[in-house]
Amino acid sequence: MAFGAFGATATAAGAAGPVEPTVRRRSRVAVLLLLPGILYLALFFLAPLLSLVMTSFQAPREFGDIGQYDPAFKWENYSAVLDTYGPHILRSFVYAAVATAAALLFSFPLAYFIGVTLRRFPLVQALALTLVIAPFFISFLLRTLAWKQLLSDESWFVSALHGMQLLPPGEHVTGTAFSVVFGLTYNFIPFMTLPIYTSLERLDLRYVEAGGDLYSSPASTFFRITVPLAAPGIISGALLTFIPAAGDYINASRDFLGSTETAMIGNVIEANFLVLQNYPAAAALSLVLMIAILIPVSVYVMRSGTDDLL
Repeated sequence: MAFGAFGATATAAGAAGPVEPTVRRRSRVAVLLLLPGILYLALFFLAPLLSLVMTSFQAPREFGDIGQYDPAFKWENYSAVLDTYGPHILRSFVYAAVATAAALLFSFPLAYFIGVTLRRFPLVQALALTLVIAPFFISFLLRTLAWKQLLSDESWFVSALHGMQLLPPGEHVTGTAFSVVFGLTYNFIPFMTLPIYTSLERLDLRYVEAGGDLYSSPASTFFRITVPLAAPGIISGALLTFIPAAGDYINASRDFLGSTETAMIGNVIEANFLVLQNYPAAAALSLVLMIAILIPVSVYVMRSGTDDLL
C-alpha cells in the first residue's frame, strides 16, 4: 500500500517534471515574438511621447533667438495655452461633436440599408460597401480641396443659392462654421458607417420579427431592439469619428474650408510649431488634446471592454 502511494507520487512528480521547462520555453518564444512590437512601440510611440512631454515644460533661452528653448519644468506653459487658446479648444470639441452627430444621422440609415436590406443580395451589398470606402482611394487633401471649389463664391452651387435667395447677397459658404463641420462630416462618414455596418450585418433578424409578432410598432422595435443591438458599432463609430475630427487641421484651415474665425486646436498647434516656433506651447496643446480625447475612450473601455471597440 505504501509502495503504491510512493509509486503514484513518483509518477505524478515525473509527469509534472517536464511541464515546467515546456512552459518556460513557450514563455520565451512568446517574449521573442512580442519583442519586435515592443521595440517598435518604444521607438515610435514612447520615445516621441516622452520628448513631447519634456518639450512642453521647456523655457525660452534667456539670450537666445526665436525657437531656442532650454530644458525646464515650467508648468505655466499649460496655463498659458489654456488661457490663450481656450476658445479654440472649445470650438474644436463643439465642431467634432456636431460632425459626429451629423455623421451618425447619415451613416446609420446607410449602414442599415447595406447591412440588413441588401443582405439577400451579396454582390450588391459588396458593391455598396465598396462605394462607402471608395473615398479612401483619393487623398484627404484633394477631397477637401474639391469641396472648397464647390463651395466657393464662383461655383454654380453658391450661385444657385444666391439666385434662389437661399443665401443672402455677399454671404460666403467657405470660411464659416457650416463649411468646416460639413467638411469634417463628409471626410469622416466612412469611419462612422463601417463599425455600424459591422454590428448590423451580424444582427439576428429573428429578434426584429419577434418584436413584430408581439405587436410592437416599427418605431418601438427599432429603438428597443435594433438600436441597442447596434450600440457597440454606434459607440465605436462615434469614437473613430470624434477623435480625428477634434484634432483635424485641414478642414478648418483658411487654405481649405475655414478661416481665422474657425481655427481649431490642430491649426493652433500647426501655427505654433511651424510658424511661431513656440515648441513648448505646441507640445502642451498636443498633450491637452491627447488627455481630453483619452477621457471618453477610457470611460468606454472601462464600461464596455475592448471586445466591441471595432
